[in-house]
Order: sequence, then structure tokens, then C-alpha cells
Amino acid sequence: MDAKPRRTALAQRIPGGRDGRRMLLVTFIDKTGTGLWATAVALYFTHVTGMSIAQVGILIGVSGGIGIAGAPLAGRLADRFPVTRVLIGTQLLRATALLALLTTHHYALLLLYSALGALPDRASNVLTKLYAARVAGPRRARYQALNRTVSNLGWALGGLGAAAALAVATTTAYQALLVGNALSYVVIAALTLRCAEPPAPSRIAADSTTPAPAATPSSPWRDRTFLLYTATEAALFLDDAILQVGMPLWIAHATDAPVGLAPLLLVLNSVLVVLFQVPLARFGTTPAAARALLVPLALLFTAGCLAMAASAAGGRWFAIAALTVAAVALTFAEMIHAIASWELSIALAPGDAQGAYLGVHGLAASTQRSAGPLLVTAVITAGPLAWPILGAGFAATCLAQRRLVHRRLPDPPLSVPPVTVSEHQ
Repeated sequence: MDAKPRRTALAQRIPGGRDGRRMLLVTFIDKTGTGLWATAVALYFTHVTGMSIAQVGILIGVSGGIGIAGAPLAGRLADRFPVTRVLIGTQLLRATALLALLTTHHYALLLLYSALGALPDRASNVLTKLYAARVAGPRRARYQALNRTVSNLGWALGGLGAAAALAVATTTAYQALLVGNALSYVVIAALTLRCAEPPAPSRIAADSTTPAPAATPSSPWRDRTFLLYTATEAALFLDDAILQVGMPLWIAHATDAPVGLAPLLLVLNSVLVVLFQVPLARFGTTPAAARALLVPLALLFTAGCLAMAASAAGGRWFAIAALTVAAVALTFAEMIHAIASWELSIALAPGDAQGAYLGVHGLAASTQRSAGPLLVTAVITAGPLAWPILGAGFAATCLAQRRLVHRRLPDPPLSVPPVTVSEHQ
């Protein structure tokens, strides 16, 4: 095949032209670096700086809570300055805050640096999505799906690197993972510098065919049903905290499994998402189908939590098997929830205020990132019996959400093309 047809085929598969492809590379490197550090962060604080599990939970939770402000701040800056320049600034700030962790073991300073790093971290997620929406134009949905696939591939590669380093489990190994993540931020800042600034429309619509509303838009803040739905969503996003924070700590402090298993389970998570997220999406292409997924979701969450409890029963190989079952169950719960959450959040949002509603829905993931580590570390501290209780809470939340949304589902169903919307980022 000639070079020109190959380039044409590539352009058809990847929206956004050269800058779109370059930003996908930025995403891949970013998530590879994050995969190096995500599994090790809790262990770094316990083994290198000497923190207790409770202190780690507080640090991650507080810094995550402060980081919530990064998203709206990034949006305001992107309206006043070129989005690429703001993105470069956040990437360099992430590297600086991360490297600052190497300079001290003082808890207050570690908390400060972690919080300062959380702000540009959340901001960069928003800015990357904003850039993708602008550069891909009407093909944004396809670009988003490609971006999610690339993200999970990066997570998997980073997790493999982390597994090799954690097999050594020395201070130098933990520090090497931190530095590797920081260097990834520097590299993507250089790549972003080469990206052209995309056109900035005053409003990026999720569906350009949707007519503009004629009346005053609805407000999600006055919609009690939607607010309750968002609250249940915050609970169902907890699989992220379990896999990234709870799993490594539980392995290290409550089971006979090797510490190096933790990054391997994150790799397994990423591989399963890459393989099954899009195929599974066909089971939730309508609001009614998405609502039906909440029943198997309850079962998956329950199975995952029971397997976590069983892993503490004793024995190296039994623990490895139980933790693998837990990781698989929670990964499929993540994918099923991603499908249901995307479809239901769109279906529950009135057409005249879809953006406002989805913005409020986005607070569910942000809240989980702040409160999730606190809850998960509390479960770990309480011991194995706390996991079945958490599983029962998940199941009750799924069934409550199923009943909550039933009366609000539109007829005929409102749907969007299925895209991969996993919160593993």
C-alpha cells in the first residue's frame, strides 16, 4: 500500500489529524507514568516515609478533596489563555510537586506537596478532554473511545514496570517509580508544546444536532432525583479506590500474597478493560438496558468484596487466587458501571441542560477520589469482616439506584453511541 493511502486510512481511524494523534501519544505516556506510580504511592508513604495506614488514607483523601478545585480552575484558565499552554503548565506543576515528595519525610509537607500535585492533576484531565473535543470536532466520540483504550494500554505498561520495581521493594525502587512518573510529565509537556492550538468555540456541544433550548434551562441543583442519583454514583465509583489504594495496602498488611502482585492486578484490570469495555457496551445501549445492568453490577461488587475478605484466610497461593478473583470481579463491575453510568446520566439529563447535569454528575467521581481512600483504609483497618459489609452496601446502592431512576427514564429511550467511559485515570 502506498504511503498516501496509509495516511488517509490512519486519518479516518483517528480524528484530529496530526495533533490528534500526538495528543493520543501524550495520553499514552501520561498513563504509563501514572501506572508506574499509582500502585506504589501508598506503599511509598508507608515503607519509605513511615506513615501509618490511617495517615496514608488521610493524605490521599485530603489531597484528593483539594484537587477537586483543579477542574473548574482549569476551565476558567482555558477560556482566557491557549489550552495547550495551560496544559503544559499543569504538566510541569505535576512533575514539580511529585519530585518535591523526595525532599522530606515530614507529614505536613508531604500532605502539602500531595495537595499541590492534585490540583494540576485534575486540571490536566479536564484540559486534555477539552483539547480532544476541540481538535476532533464532530468525531469527538470516536476520539474519546480511542483515548480510553490508549489510557488503559498505558496503565498496563506502567503497571508492568511497577511490578518489576516492587519485586525489589527497596527505597531506591520506590523512588525510581516516582522519578519515572515525574519524567513522563516532562516528556508530555514537550510533546504538547508541538501541538497546535485548536479552535475554541464558545460552546462544545455533545450532540451538534440538538436544538438550542428556547426557555430557561433546567437546574440539576433543584432536581432532587438527579442529586440522589449522583450521590449513589459516588458510592459506585469506589471500585477505583479499592483497586488502586485498597488492594496494595490489603496485600501488604493483611494477606500472605507477595507485594508485587498489586501492580500485576492493575495490569490485569487494564487488559480486561481494553478487551471487554467496548464489546460489553452493547448490553447498555438504552436506558432500560442500562438500568437492568444494575442487578449484575450488585452481584459483581458483592463477589469482589467477599473475595477480598477470603484472601486474608491464610496461605500464599490461596491469597493470590482470591485476590485475582476479587480483581476480576471488581474490574467487570467497573466496566458494567461505566456503561450504565454513561447511559443513565445522559437519559436523566433534560435536553435543555445536558451539560449542567453532566457536570453535576461528574462530581460523583471527584467525591469518590477524595472520600474513597478514607473509606477503603477504614475497611482495611477494621479487618476482613468489613469487606462483606461493604459488599452489602454496594448491592443496596445498586438496587436503590435501579428503583430511583425507573420513573425518570424517557420513552422513547434517549441514547448515545456507546463509548468507553471507564474512571480509571
